[in-house]
Amino acid sequence: MIGILCAMREELEPILKEVEIKEVIDYAKNKFYLAEFNGKSLVLAYSKIGKVNASLTATIMIEKFKAKKILFSGVAGAIDKDLRIGDLIIATKTVQHDIDLTVFGYEPGFIPESKVYFECDEELNRLARNVAKKLDIKLKEGIIASGDQFIHSKERKNWIKETFNASAIEMEGGAVGCVTSTLDVPFFMLRSISDTAEEGAGVDFDEFLEESSKVSAKFLIEMLKKM
Repeated sequence: MIGILCAMREELEPILKEVEIKEVIDYAKNKFYLAEFNGKSLVLAYSKIGKVNASLTATIMIEKFKAKKILFSGVAGAIDKDLRIGDLIIATKTVQHDIDLTVFGYEPGFIPESKVYFECDEELNRLARNVAKKLDIKLKEGIIASGDQFIHSKERKNWIKETFNASAIEMEGGAVGCVTSTLDVPFFMLRSISDTAEEGAGVDFDEFLEESSKVSAKFLIEMLKKM
C-alpha cells in the first residue's frame, strides 16, 4: 500500500482523476480513498492545511491503512532565487522552521529527543530524478522548510534561508517527515512552486494554486508508473 498525501483538495483532485477509486472511507473527520493504479494499491487523502493535520493523516495512513511509503504532492513557496512559479522541487530533507526553543540553548528547529532535519528517501528521490530526465523536466532538489504560517515576508523568508539553508517553504512536510522518520516509513515530498513567499504571495498563491497542483500531480503519476 502506497500513501498519497496532499494538504488541500485542489492538490489531490488531479491525482484522483488518474486512479481507479475502489472505496471511500470516512475516518477521523476525513475521507480516505482506497484506489488502484498500474497494479498498485493506494490510499489517498488531503489532510487539510498545517502540520498537525498532516501528521495526523500520515499516521492514520501508516497505522490504519498500512501504507509502506508516503508520497506528498502539492505546492510551496520559493526561497531560492532561481525557483519560478511552476518549477518542481523534491525535498532532500524537511525541517520545521517555526520551532523555537532557543531560550533554552537549543538551535532553531530542534526539539529535545528529536532532531532538526528529517531525511527523505533517497531511493524515491532517485526515481524522481530518472522520471524527470526521461520527461526532460527540470527538477530541483533541496531542503524544504515547514511551519504553521503562510510566509509572505521577505525578512522571514531570508531568515529561514539563512538559518536552515532551505530552498522552499510550505506548511506540512516537516511534520510528516517527523512521523515517517519515527515510524521508519520511506517519505518522498514533491512540490510545485506557487508563489515567492514575499509580499503579494497570497495573490500569487490563489492565482497559481490549481495550475501548480496539476504540475505536481502529473509528475507524481509518472513516478507511480515506474514504481
